[in-house]
Amino acid sequence: MTFSKSTRLFIASLLFVAPSLAWAADAPAINTANTAWLLTSSVLVLFMTIPGLALFYAGLVRTKNVLSVLMQCFAITCMVSIVWVLFAYSLAFGDGGTNNAWIGGTAKALMAGIGVDTLKGDIPETVFAMFQMTFAIITPALVIGAFAERMKFSSMMIFSLMWLLVVYVPICHWVWGDGWLQKMGLMDFAGGTVVHINAGVAALVAALVLGRRKGFPETAMPPHNLTMTVIGACMLWVGWFGFNAGSALAANGTAGMAMLVTHIGAATGSLTWMFCEWIRFGKPSVLGIVTGMVAGLGTITPASGFVGPLGALVIGVSAGLVCFMATNFMKRTLHVDDSLDVFPVHGVGGTIGTLLTGVFAATTLGGVGITEGFTVGKQVMTQLTGVLATAAWCAFATFILLKLIDITMGLRVTIEQETEGLDTVLHNETGYNL
Repeated sequence: MTFSKSTRLFIASLLFVAPSLAWAADAPAINTANTAWLLTSSVLVLFMTIPGLALFYAGLVRTKNVLSVLMQCFAITCMVSIVWVLFAYSLAFGDGGTNNAWIGGTAKALMAGIGVDTLKGDIPETVFAMFQMTFAIITPALVIGAFAERMKFSSMMIFSLMWLLVVYVPICHWVWGDGWLQKMGLMDFAGGTVVHINAGVAALVAALVLGRRKGFPETAMPPHNLTMTVIGACMLWVGWFGFNAGSALAANGTAGMAMLVTHIGAATGSLTWMFCEWIRFGKPSVLGIVTGMVAGLGTITPASGFVGPLGALVIGVSAGLVCFMATNFMKRTLHVDDSLDVFPVHGVGGTIGTLLTGVFAATTLGGVGITEGFTVGKQVMTQLTGVLATAAWCAFATFILLKLIDITMGLRVTIEQETEGLDTVLHNETGYNL
C-alpha cells in the first residue's frame, strides 16, 4: 500500500506529537472545585485568629489589658506568616531526606520551586501552603491565653517565634508531613495533636513557669466585655468549618461529613457545659456556653474526618463534661493560673478527641475505619502514642525556651506594671477612653 506525500506527512506529525499528548494526559491537572474550597477554607481559618480568637480572648481579660491581647494576636499573625514563607513551611512539609521521619528539609525555603503551576495533589501548592500557614498562626496564638495580663510583649514575640520553630514545626511534620507518627497510622484529621494538645500543654507549662497573676485566686478577675467574647466565639464557630472540613483538601463527601460532625460537636459541647454549670451553680452562664462550644470544637477536630454523627455526639458530650470538670479543678483546686483556660479546654479536649477517634472511627460505630487491619485496640494505642509524644516534646521544649528567655530578658512585667495594665505600660494606649 502506498500513501501520498501529504498523507505520509500527516502520519509523521501524529507520531511526533503522540508522546507529548500521552504525557499531557498523564500529568496531574488542577481541580478547580477543590482549589476554590481550600481558598475559602484558608480565609475561614485566618478569620478564626483575627478577628475571632483576638476578640474572644480580649473580652475575657480586664479592661486595662484588652489592647495587649489584640496586639499579641495581630503581631503573631504577621510574624508567623513571614517565617512560614522563609523556611518554616519547608521544614514542616519538605523532604528531609534521611531525617524525614523527624523534620523536613530546606529545599522549599522562600517557596523555592513553588510557582503558579506547582501542584500539591490536585490543588496549587501555594494554596496548600497558605492553608497550612493559618494553622501555624492560630496555634501559638492560642497559647497566649495562658499568660495573658503578665508577659512582656518582647518576650512573647521571641517565645512565639522559637516555639513555632522548635515545637510546632517538628510535630506538624511528624503528623502531616510524612513523619513518623503519620507513617505509624496516627489519625489526626485537623489538629488534635498538632494544634490543640500542642497549644494546651505549652499553655500549662507557661502558666506554671510564669506564676499567678497578682491577686489570683483571692481577687475576682471577671471578663471585662462578654459581648466581645461572644462575638469572637461566633466567629470561631463559623471559621472552624474551614479548619476541619478544609482539612479534607477536597470538596467531597469527607469534607461534608467533617463539617456536619464539627457542628454537632460544637452544639453538643455547648449544651453539655451549660447544663453542667446549671446543675452545679444554679444558673447557666453565657461564658459557660461559649466555652463549651470551643471545647466541643477542639475535641471533635482530630476526629472530624474519621467519625460519623454518633461519634460526634459522644465526643461533644465528653468535651463539655470533662473540660468543664478540668477547668474547675485547675482553677478552684490546684489554683493554676492558666488565665483563659487554654489547657483544660484545648489540651484536655484535644486529648479526649484524639483518643476517641481510635474508637469511633470503627465502621460499626459509623466511622470510616480507613486503616488496613483496623482494630479499635490497636488504633487507640497508636492514638495514645501520638498524644504522649506530642505532650512530652512540647512540655520539654516549652519549658527550656521559657527558662532561657527568662534568664536572658525576663518573662514578666513588674508587679507595678501589672497593676497599671499592659495596655498603658507596653503600648502607651488604652482600649477605652470614657
